[in-house]
Amino acid sequence: MGQQRSRTRGLRRAAPVGVMALAAAVIGLAATPTGTLAQAEPAVNSVLKVPTQQGPPQTEHLAAARYLKEHPDAAPQGANDFGCKPSAEHPRPVIFAHGTDSSAYSDWSGLAPLVAQRGICVFALDYGGNPAKDTFGTEDVWVSSAQIGVFVDQVLAATGATQVDLVGFSQGASVTRYWINKLGGAPKVGQWIGLASPSYGGVMYGLVPIADAVPGIYQVVELGSSLAAVQQAAGAPFIVDLNAGGDTVPGVTYTTIGSRVDEMIQPNTNIALHGAGATNIVLQNLCADDLTGHFHMVYDPYVQQLVANLLDPAHAVTPACVPVALGTGISDVVLAAHS
Repeated sequence: MGQQRSRTRGLRRAAPVGVMALAAAVIGLAATPTGTLAQAEPAVNSVLKVPTQQGPPQTEHLAAARYLKEHPDAAPQGANDFGCKPSAEHPRPVIFAHGTDSSAYSDWSGLAPLVAQRGICVFALDYGGNPAKDTFGTEDVWVSSAQIGVFVDQVLAATGATQVDLVGFSQGASVTRYWINKLGGAPKVGQWIGLASPSYGGVMYGLVPIADAVPGIYQVVELGSSLAAVQQAAGAPFIVDLNAGGDTVPGVTYTTIGSRVDEMIQPNTNIALHGAGATNIVLQNLCADDLTGHFHMVYDPYVQQLVANLLDPAHAVTPACVPVALGTGISDVVLAAHS
């Protein structure tokens, strides 16, 4: 299993960096097939953290990253109040799971406050942490999936609820769905929402098939980015395991929200689920001029309103369709990764 897991990784929030690392490895090792990896990074104990310091809402990743640098324990506004008690109108707390090499505040500082304003108990964890590097969403995705279950149980115990709703972005969609489908989480979940979900992985602009053909590339990429990023490439053991036996399990409502111009998941049809109980929303089918891709998904106002409506359908608001330029958010996540 260890060798298999080193072949897989989660599509990272600052994913242009991961793509460049993969490209460099593909080019470098393709030119030198005999190249070898000197020494693998030592294994670490993946950690789960629950941030508690309320931070202000943000409108994009870069602002969130800059705030987080000065306030490392920042949580999205309204999140992680363990004294919150669900109402009859909103009986299920909502748990947000971030993407690769990201955090609760980095990905959810815009959407979580919007949902909390609806009177819903909101929670967000930092999972898959590497204590040696102070990163999250970078470690083994099987372990991260189990951490989702630990946090869900903490939320249920604190709130007295019997079920939660789960919202995951990128890798967060994969590890939450794995916990539901494979680790017995389904009875504790009402609905699952995956934003830019790498449901069937991504080929990363065609680089993954090249990497598959050249021995050693994934180990190099892992050193340059993270174990979790490799673990969610198309055809990786985790992705195969995740979907084995069907995309969905009975009792849970599943919704994916994806983009035709997703920068990490190609073909973009790999976002969709095909099992019973699944609804697949393509952003451009609803708002053709919104060319939000992978990286801006959690900060796109139209997408945020879609999620809020799914979580609180009784008070649904029609999202405003406004043009969003192709590539919006890419520079933000690159700068955020190096800020």
